[in-house]
Amino acid sequence: MTDETFTSPLRAIPAWAVLQRRLFAEIDEARRVFRDRYTLPDGRLRGVAEFVDRDGVDDLYEPFFNWPAFYLLGGPDEVLADAKRHWEGVTAQLTEAGMLTDEYDNGYDWFHQGESLLFLAGICAADPADAAFADRAARFAALFTDPEHGNYDAELNIIRAPHNGALGARPGLDDVITPYSADRAEMRPYGLPIQGLDGIRTWDDLSDPAKARFMAEEMQRRAAGDVAVNLAATSLAANSWLYGGDEHAGAWVQRYVEGWIARAAGGMLPDSVGPDGVPGSLQEGRWWGGHYGWAWPHGLHSVGMSALIGALNHAMVTGRDEALDLVRTMLDTVLAEGRTGAVADSAYSLRGGWMARLGAAASDPALLVPYRFGVDGWFDYGPLQLDLPTWLWWWSRSDADRARLDRAIAGIPSSADLVAPFRDKEEAGHEAGWIAFLDGRLPGYPERALEMALGQVARRTAMMLGDEQDPDAAHLHFWQRVNPVVTEVLTQLVGGAPQVLYNGGIGFTALRYEDVDRARPGLPPDVAALVHRLDGDGAGVHLVNTSTVHARTVRLRGGRFGLDRITRVTAAFEKPGTYPGASGTYAAPVSPELTRTWDCDDDLVVTLPPAHRADLDLTIARASGTPRHLTTGGAA
Repeated sequence: MTDETFTSPLRAIPAWAVLQRRLFAEIDEARRVFRDRYTLPDGRLRGVAEFVDRDGVDDLYEPFFNWPAFYLLGGPDEVLADAKRHWEGVTAQLTEAGMLTDEYDNGYDWFHQGESLLFLAGICAADPADAAFADRAARFAALFTDPEHGNYDAELNIIRAPHNGALGARPGLDDVITPYSADRAEMRPYGLPIQGLDGIRTWDDLSDPAKARFMAEEMQRRAAGDVAVNLAATSLAANSWLYGGDEHAGAWVQRYVEGWIARAAGGMLPDSVGPDGVPGSLQEGRWWGGHYGWAWPHGLHSVGMSALIGALNHAMVTGRDEALDLVRTMLDTVLAEGRTGAVADSAYSLRGGWMARLGAAASDPALLVPYRFGVDGWFDYGPLQLDLPTWLWWWSRSDADRARLDRAIAGIPSSADLVAPFRDKEEAGHEAGWIAFLDGRLPGYPERALEMALGQVARRTAMMLGDEQDPDAAHLHFWQRVNPVVTEVLTQLVGGAPQVLYNGGIGFTALRYEDVDRARPGLPPDVAALVHRLDGDGAGVHLVNTSTVHARTVRLRGGRFGLDRITRVTAAFEKPGTYPGASGTYAAPVSPELTRTWDCDDDLVVTLPPAHRADLDLTIARASGTPRHLTTGGAA
């Protein structure tokens, strides 16, 4: 439906709208600085060191992970062209380094493969009409859905190794066994990779060369069969399924995730399955101990995120939410084990990131939950990362999931600034402030968050402009630290969704936008959007045309790639009135607020005259549609 009669003239342009459009502009200007300084004309990154083991593929894709998301929200056309060029350039670069085969990672764990996937999946969502990327989506999914490639055992319904990829299930954790000694200072905070080995009780025991060798050999031997973080591989299949012609991929997502559901049997998700198909058969029958599992190195951080990614993909493909119980059980368990303490006084292995987030509040009482489980039970206590309960509630909108989220938020130190100016590579962490805004408890969040995001862009740009090192000598992780494309706040305010789950999540949003005049996804130029309400019934959104000259037309559709459909619209609006004067009729202030309601078939088109707004209340039928990528122009 196309209609402009329900828009209102602006008495003043809202600060949040001005800041949002300024953020779009500043991100793109800074992005070009990054492109011109750190990449070559063919899209490659400058100055990549030689690779010495299986690790590092993700590090070259990660500096661009959110560029397609920025385009989808309304970033300029050039962003998508540059994103594709960088993906192809980096892929060629990695192929020449011997790290890829047929454009895909030879084989590594899915904690890292998931980080690489964000860039590819983002491009596929941004331009599904690109045949080359559609072909890649299908080819890469087939590596896991088709047993002939050596990654998937269809009979046992397992991925056959922790390291997997283009070369199939790879043996062990590396091609050469290197003693795992106490000299690895950077790994000491994570403790022993395998607990319960005879004669190895503490980290310092690894100072004995024989024990260091024994640890490495055991790590290599036990790195077989399936592990829970492989659940993130479902995003490859889900991405292919979203094109609409790969039902085999959708069926694989459903079967593979349900295999893990059966292994959990309503309780905690085990972190490994042996090559024989038996959970924990390489871990003395324990439900913990697998690679990137409950005991090492990150526990809930990695297992929970991968399980949630798999559960969301299952929910998208099936339209049912029962797979989310995998993560609900985890959250309920660690919350029940929680205790009060200060982050600054904790020994949490990922404490450094929380110190940056909380600042002075890190010394104040907080709810600390255990992230890991080993021979002595639960350990490694830290604040509960909010991405897990936030995504659960965002997806289900259930009261029970909201209670879990509220409990986690209540555990944050009361003195914490919910809009603190920090940023890590996951580009997340401001969920509590966003939720408070949606609840009406932090009405100034949009302005403060946008100011904070502008500050992030400015800081990253200053780091680039002040970087005196030779760009050809940059460290692998340096590009991630200076990537100036900041999308967390834009995703929240425009897309109505949390930041994408970093280790392989699909980029779901609550609403999808299209610039009708240019037949491309995202907000039109000058248009700002603010999703201010999200609940089980739908969403509320403000649209503002900040231009005083140009009319803009935007199409809105339901989110979660079309799993949700807009079915009814209520618009609140005002119109200029007139009053008689001594020498004619004069324009009067706008009239009192009016409302109009009409049915909608998930295709709402709004024409915003210059300096006009639209205030829309959307009724959304959740899980009533068939998710699909949208091709350019909005045709499914």
